[in-house]
Amino acid sequence: MGGDVGLPVTVPAAHKFAQEHPDTRFLLVGDARAIQAGIHRLDSRPGDWYEILPASEVVTMDDSVEVALRRKKDSSMRVAVQAVKDGAADACVSAGNTGAWMAISRYVLKTLDGIDRPAIATSIPNQKGGATTVLDLGANVDCSAEHLLQFAIMGVALVETVDKRENPTVGLLNIGEEIIKGNDVVKHAAELLRASGLNFHGNVEGDDICKGTVDVVVCDGFVGNVVLKSIEGVAKMVANMLREEFNRDALSLTAGLLSRPVLNRLRDRVDNRRYNGAALLGLRGIVIKSHGSADAYAFGYALQRARESVHNGLLGGTTSAIDHLRQRLQDAAARQAKPTNDLSSPVS
Repeated sequence: MGGDVGLPVTVPAAHKFAQEHPDTRFLLVGDARAIQAGIHRLDSRPGDWYEILPASEVVTMDDSVEVALRRKKDSSMRVAVQAVKDGAADACVSAGNTGAWMAISRYVLKTLDGIDRPAIATSIPNQKGGATTVLDLGANVDCSAEHLLQFAIMGVALVETVDKRENPTVGLLNIGEEIIKGNDVVKHAAELLRASGLNFHGNVEGDDICKGTVDVVVCDGFVGNVVLKSIEGVAKMVANMLREEFNRDALSLTAGLLSRPVLNRLRDRVDNRRYNGAALLGLRGIVIKSHGSADAYAFGYALQRARESVHNGLLGGTTSAIDHLRQRLQDAAARQAKPTNDLSSPVS
């Protein structure tokens, strides 16, 4: 029910996805009559690819977290997340209010052991032809060094399980590559990352995200959200500028027609709709956040992200990564605390 458009996007996207992936069944949560009407506009004999879970309330894009949590207890968001907790669904996806989606998911599902705060992670296309995973993208504005370490662990688990990259590299977003750069929190986080046993590359700068310098980039939610929106804004600006220039006169229009195959390939590579679907990591369940302005094409990629997360065992992979690192840190602390024999001391 959420997002800038709502059912005209989510229902067609789910219908198309179910046709392409017969092993996936949907629980469509919200206004039952409106959902059913939307389905029948697409297919008079839709089959059994879906079930409707009715919800009497909807969290709007303007609702506060307090309203979403305390006053709208039968919202489509709440019912969807509860379905994951109850085991009726393997994952849930929404394009609605991000703050409310995070708060409801955290309240209902709780966080994994060893994780203080969930984080929002997504993939950003890079010039190497792949994508860089960045987190946090807005869930946590103020973070400690320990939180940034936890984000790194979760980001590595995401890349290893879903993207199938072994031992991914981690970079800490900073204002420079040098160790001395950054505020106290970032400097302390770098120390923790160096001691963690993760494949820590070191500090990275904003342009390293699009260069593909590392597989995972870690930052607090304030910085991450600004970075994400800036990248999206630049991409849209460049696309609009190209369109304007190719339509400037007859010669430019002809050049545009001749270069259309190249431009189409470029558009596909940088199309942010293909990277829609941010994972809310650190929860006891798989939760995906779609961009609020997503069309049906983009929302389909958020659904794909959810399906991949389930099939590749994202939840189990995250849990295992956290447990493994915790044990490694405990072993390291024990070795440091263990007394050693001083050969220079007298022996009685």
